[in-house]
This record gives sequence, C-alpha cells and structure tokens, in this order.
Amino acid sequence: MASLLDKVSTLIQANLHALVDNALKSNSMAVIDQYIRDVNNNLDALEDAAATVGGQVKTLERKAAEYKKQMDELDRNIDLFLTQGKEELARAAQAKLNSVRGLHETYNSQLERQQREYKALLDARLKLQAKLTTIRQQREEMVALLDLAKAKEITNKAIKSLDDLAGVGDADVARMAEAIRTRLDQASARAEMAAQNLDAQMDEALGRGELDAQLEERKRRLGISQ
Repeated sequence: MASLLDKVSTLIQANLHALVDNALKSNSMAVIDQYIRDVNNNLDALEDAAATVGGQVKTLERKAAEYKKQMDELDRNIDLFLTQGKEELARAAQAKLNSVRGLHETYNSQLERQQREYKALLDARLKLQAKLTTIRQQREEMVALLDLAKAKEITNKAIKSLDDLAGVGDADVARMAEAIRTRLDQASARAEMAAQNLDAQMDEALGRGELDAQLEERKRRLGISQ
C-alpha cells in the first residue's frame, strides 16, 4: 500500500507546467498522454485499495463494537457477582474482561491504523482526480495550441515557398512583361508607319485636287470646253 501511495504522491506532485512546456518543445502530446495513462492506472489501483481497506475498516469497527459490548456486559456481571457474594464468579468474569479488553484494544489500534490508511487513500484519490481534471483541460488547450502552431508552421512554409517561387519567377515575369512591351512598341511603330503612309496619300490626293482645280479655273477663263 505504501508503494502505491508513493507512486500516487509522485503523480500528484508532478509539475504540470513542466509537462506542458515539454509538450510544446517537442511539439507532441506524448508526455501528457503518458501522464494521463499513469494517473488513470493509479486511480484504478487506488479504487481497488480503498475498497479493500474500507472493507477492513468496517470489519474492524464491527469487531471492536462486539468486544465493547462484551466488556460492558462483563463489567456489569462482575458488579452483580460481587453484590451477591459470588467472588469466584466475579474473579472469572474479571479475568475474561481483561482478556476481552486486550482484544478490544488490539482491534481499536488496528481500526485507527486502517482508518488513517483509508483516509489517506481517499485523499490521494481526490487529489489525483483533481490533477487528472486539470491536465485533461490543459490537454485540450494544448491540442488547440499545437494545431495552431502547426497551422502557422505550414503557413510560414507556404509563404517561404511562395517567396522562393516569386524570386525564381521574377525573371520570367520580367521577360514576359518586356516581350509584351516589345510587341506594343512594334504595334505602335506599325501604326505610326501606317499613319504616315495615310498622311502621304492624303497629301498627295489634296495636292492633285488643287492642281486640277487650278487647271479647271484656267480652262473656264480661256473658254476651253471639256
């Protein structure tokens, strides 16, 4: 029983903050899950031990009560025998009372010891249950924290990958942009050339028209019919 209480005491005194820190550092719930398994196993052992010791306490209480009843009865009988002048019977009853008193004291001593052990087991169970409740709550928060940490890690990796891709792709993008600009420049140049040709054609047409008009005017003046 002492070894069980020693193990339980170690679990109760465990530094939960250290467990949480270890879980964060290792990015794993393994250390916390192991602690929860150990607590559950020892809680089961405590339940069995408390049931056993509790049963012993009840047995000792019953035995102690029985011997106390015999002591009270013998004590009354001794007084009765003495008042009746039956000293031999009184002497025998006194001897038996002494024997029963010894048994009663023995059972009482065992009862007190078992009651202390039973109380220690119940106290240890309550404290260990409180630890289990706390670490389970912490575990839920830890899972959320680790999930968040993993998500951030994935995000950071993705961002780094995007940065790497952007770095590698900058030249390609630049080349594509330059190619587009080149095509725009070529199109603009062709448009300018086309405009220049059109202007030349327009100038040429306008020049011929002016000449024709001048010739017509001259023909009218000279009375030359068409």
